[in-house]
Amino acid sequence: MSYNDLREIAAERGLSVCRSTVYRWVQQYGPELERKVKSVLKKTCDSWKLDETYIKVKGKWVYLYRAIDKRGQTLGWMLSPHRNKPSAKRFFKKTLRNKHVVDPRVINVDKSPTFPPALEELQRENVIPKSTKLRPIKYLNNAMENDHKFTKGTSRYRQWYQSFDAARNAISAMETMRIVQKGQMRFGPKGDICAQNNIINKLFHLAA
Repeated sequence: MSYNDLREIAAERGLSVCRSTVYRWVQQYGPELERKVKSVLKKTCDSWKLDETYIKVKGKWVYLYRAIDKRGQTLGWMLSPHRNKPSAKRFFKKTLRNKHVVDPRVINVDKSPTFPPALEELQRENVIPKSTKLRPIKYLNNAMENDHKFTKGTSRYRQWYQSFDAARNAISAMETMRIVQKGQMRFGPKGDICAQNNIINKLFHLAA
């Protein structure tokens, strides 16, 4: 939904807010929501799927790195102005820092040239296990391609972004809510919206 859609939903419930207010809420609380939700996530599995997609920021395309496991659970994401080996290395490291992420046994990627050398360097640095296998087979990443649609579609509907920081904060909120909807939180099963809301309320110390 767009920020204007959210404004109209709030108005239907008797809450008068303007579109810019909703935008500021997302910018302020998106990163905080991500940080708090990460503390209550279930462990993922050791089969990863990695890919990059495109997001438009101030009229220019930038790269959104994303990773899921074979069950479709989100591992992590990263926005980058570049698509190269240093960016791929940063994404690997950022994903591994997430406490809900298990070290990869196998990593499925498309035929992007940036992932293999990045993985090899991280294995030499003992950041990723040397036993981890990389499979650059495009069709194995179909689930990853489908998983991109939520973030890309929502971003396009909001007419993309006017700054890199605004994009990063908004995507942080969207990716986190997608994680919640997938049922990745402990005690917040997929489809149980009431349980998910209760957990988020507790994370922010709000009354039920």
